[in-house]
Parts: sequence; C-alpha cells; structure tokens
Amino acid sequence: CASKPSTFNRALPCLSVMFKLAEKLGYRPKGSNPCKNSTRYKVKLTERFLSPAEYRALGAVLKDAEEEMPVSVAIIRLLIYTGARVGEICGVEWQWIKPPRIFLPDSKTGPKTLYLNAPARALLEALETSRRTGPVFSYVKSKAKPNQVAADWQRLRNRAGFHDLRLHDLRHSFASLAIRDGIPLTVIGKLLGHALPETTARYAHLADDAVSDAA
Repeated sequence: CASKPSTFNRALPCLSVMFKLAEKLGYRPKGSNPCKNSTRYKVKLTERFLSPAEYRALGAVLKDAEEEMPVSVAIIRLLIYTGARVGEICGVEWQWIKPPRIFLPDSKTGPKTLYLNAPARALLEALETSRRTGPVFSYVKSKAKPNQVAADWQRLRNRAGFHDLRLHDLRHSFASLAIRDGIPLTVIGKLLGHALPETTARYAHLADDAVSDAA
C-alpha cells in the first residue's frame, strides 16, 4: 500500500476494527492490535470547485448533449443537484425514491438519505415510467457498457474546457455552493451523508473565504 497512500489510509481503520474484534473474540491477545501505533500518510486532498461561470458553461454543454447521451446527462445533472456520489446515483432504484427523498439501503457510509430539491424532483418525474421497481438507469449496470457514464463525462468535460474536472468534483462543488449560501457545515454534512463531522470540516476554509469576501 506504500505506493498508494490513499488506499492505505482507508484500509488502516478497517483493519484496526477487525483486529479489535479478533481480540474481543479471543483470537488475538489483548492489546496486540498492530494498527494501534500506525500513522496514516499525509495526503494532499484534491480540491476543485466549479465557479458560477463554469456551472453555466457545463450547463450549456449538458443541454446540447441531451439527445446524444440522455442517460449520462441525467445522471450528471442529478450529481449536480444532490451532491451524491457517482455510484449512489448510478445504482438508484425506483422503489427507493419517495419524494422529496431517496432512501438508499446502502452507501459508502451505510444506509443514506438523499434530499431532492426542485430540479432533481423535476428530472426524476420526467424520467418516470410505469415501471416502479428496478434500476432507474438500467444501462449503467450493463456488461456491454460498464463505464459508459465515465466515458461520456470525459467527452462532456472536454467540450466545456474542463480537462481536470472529475465527476467527484461535482460533489465538492455542491458543498461549495451551499457554503456560499450560508448553510452551516453540520447541515451540509447531513446533505452529503458524511458519517463523521471531520469529513465535512475539510470545507471549513471555504466558509472562512466567504466571510473574507463579505468583509
């Protein structure tokens, strides 16, 4: 894992919990957890936030691509509207949608609620069919096109001129917009489904920037 610090940092707490459980069940001696004194790598977090002008440019590109790649455009718009993770939107099923919320039975942090604003609700209503169960975006799980959304995103972001923009950056941008609107970090953490306050705290400097701009 030394060649992949981020992977090591994510694996370390999981391993620590497993060793603690092994001690509790009597499979290992008490206090023998090898993860106890291990330190995580210092990793510089990648931060990329869309500006209002960039949002407008991306919106124009998505509108032009509606007929060419309708499913991917719908997924990307839901990412923008909800701040959800890519896998959460790609895997959403109709029976989980109870407007104004989507109740995900599982996510990176366990069961999670996605909160639907007006644009997100309107988008889902436009997609809705008589079929009320199963995946909303069926082709996403197709073996023939397993990475279709990622491939389409590469093309769309290049058209907008954002060659460094990742799909996950739409989630960061969602948080950035919320902070600009004066929404507290605790509420943003709930919207994003963060299990720990420390995860949301990475956006604290954006709140400081907003205060500086106001001054």
